[in-house]
Amino acid sequence: MKLLRVGTAGAERPALLDEDGTLRDLSGVVPDIDSALFADEDALARVRGAAAAPGGLPALDAEGLRVGPPLARIGKIVCIGLNYHDHATETGAQIPDEPILFFKAPDTVVGPEDTVLVPRGSAKTDWEVELAVVIGRTARYLETAEEGLAHVAGYAVAHDVSEREFQIERGGTWDKGKNCETFNPLGPWLVTADEVADPQALPLKLWVNGELKQDGTTADQIFPVGEVVRYLSHFMTLYPGDVINTGTPAGVAMGQPEPKPYLRAGDVVELEIDGLGRQRQELKDA
Repeated sequence: MKLLRVGTAGAERPALLDEDGTLRDLSGVVPDIDSALFADEDALARVRGAAAAPGGLPALDAEGLRVGPPLARIGKIVCIGLNYHDHATETGAQIPDEPILFFKAPDTVVGPEDTVLVPRGSAKTDWEVELAVVIGRTARYLETAEEGLAHVAGYAVAHDVSEREFQIERGGTWDKGKNCETFNPLGPWLVTADEVADPQALPLKLWVNGELKQDGTTADQIFPVGEVVRYLSHFMTLYPGDVINTGTPAGVAMGQPEPKPYLRAGDVVELEIDGLGRQRQELKDA
């Protein structure tokens, strides 16, 4: 299933994109797309049943309708740094022996076509297309990568916007360059795990002002999805509705020759992952 949330910011309602590309209203079946939905097998079964029933869900007019983040009330966003071989190479970083972790606050999440704000004082705002993993079952102390995959509810496109000066040159942890307002567009859809045959076989692409900048595949991940979930479960409990951003391939501004083409107000970024949809954001000054 392709689950999404539509409407004005803060007042989105749950919806489903059916196999014919018709937007369907889910608000009569479940109150929202959130942790409660993924923790409740009966609720998910109701959604599947309603989606399969002929004429069971009312159609929505998608014309002019904003698409919001596909997941509400996110618990935490755990991010994996330097998780692609080619990205580590382009930045001159050593291949990590274990996953590098940092966090993004849930309030950085916006819709896939919402405005991204360049922070005040920023000179090095950068782009990163990423595969986002949504947890569907409580995970603690998992033993295998296969168990890790079994705890995934679905996948989405994430844009891990980053401010490199804040992240690297201002001391402390990476988090100060990762948590600026609007720095995690998510969506358009949450695609349930049963529709993603292999999360390690997904092409990712990103364009800036129409120029292709990133063109990678999740096959290049150093730590694949199942292993990332397993690993994290030994350091923290993962709950339904938690999100993991799994890293970005080569092609970010930081890895390019001087003068590095960091983002400015007026730039347009577009990104996509095969089967998971496409985003588009215009940047403005904060």
